[in-house]
Amino acid sequence: MRRFGCLTVVTVLALVAGALWAIHDWGGAGPAPRNLSITIQPGTGLTKAADQLEAAGAIRSASRFVLFAKIFGSGAGIKAGEFGIPAHLSQSDILQVLQGGKTLQRFVTIPEGMPSIMAQERIMAAPELTGTIDRPAEGSLLPDSYSYQRGDTRASVVAHMQRDMNAYLAKAWANRKPGLVVRTPQEAIILASIVEKETAKPSERRLVAAVYSNRLKRGMMLQADPTIIYPVTFGKALGRRILLSEKNAKNAYNTYTMTGLPTGPIANPGRASIDAVLDPADSNALYFVADGTGGSVFADTLEQQNINVQKWYAIRRARGEM
Repeated sequence: MRRFGCLTVVTVLALVAGALWAIHDWGGAGPAPRNLSITIQPGTGLTKAADQLEAAGAIRSASRFVLFAKIFGSGAGIKAGEFGIPAHLSQSDILQVLQGGKTLQRFVTIPEGMPSIMAQERIMAAPELTGTIDRPAEGSLLPDSYSYQRGDTRASVVAHMQRDMNAYLAKAWANRKPGLVVRTPQEAIILASIVEKETAKPSERRLVAAVYSNRLKRGMMLQADPTIIYPVTFGKALGRRILLSEKNAKNAYNTYTMTGLPTGPIANPGRASIDAVLDPADSNALYFVADGTGGSVFADTLEQQNINVQKWYAIRRARGEM
């Protein structure tokens, strides 16, 4: 009887020790030496996912992970997607990551006013996307931050940006102010792209839109410097002063040598610039020039504009820019 009692004690102690080891192994630090990402395809079960985790170095044993998941886990299924696994994450926490469905987020951002040639470069440089893209049509992308997953195609990301632009423009056009000078959604995008490039101050957008709308109504040239630059660089920074030959160049974009709108947009305008063109400020202004503080000063007459220009020249001379 004494021998049987000793065996019982030993067995119990062994079971307790095994249970404590299992709990420690399940909740203790994992073997991953660095942050990992694991992509779980739709329809993947726990066993196959465990094999992926072991192959990636996130866990030590796939079979043990499956066993402990059944013993200690909640029983909830795992989700599909790309998951971030931090270095040394425990098996318990890894299971919670897979069950929670909080996938790793990747983003590509197109800022307001970015031309399509630069948007193409940014999308091509985005990691983990696949395939190549041509330069998207100018003005067809809605500036924003777009999420994607590893393996998504660049073409699908561009299509998402274009769908969002089409949807936003359709809604904004339906709610436009009556009596606008722009007659079609495409004309609205063209004018919005000029407004986007001409001011960085949100408070000025509707005033700048009013200036150009007033000029179009009167048959005046828009005389927007960014339209000179676009045919030269496709919207990239010129990096120098505009040449007189460029200012006098006759083409489909230069609004210093033509009346009306350019043939197409000169950038991808954001929501606020689109809204400004479709609801310009109630103003008679026909001119504006920089005021030296990052904003602009507006004028209804050429005489007022000339005075404002001279003030701006004086500021530039004081800064050593002229």
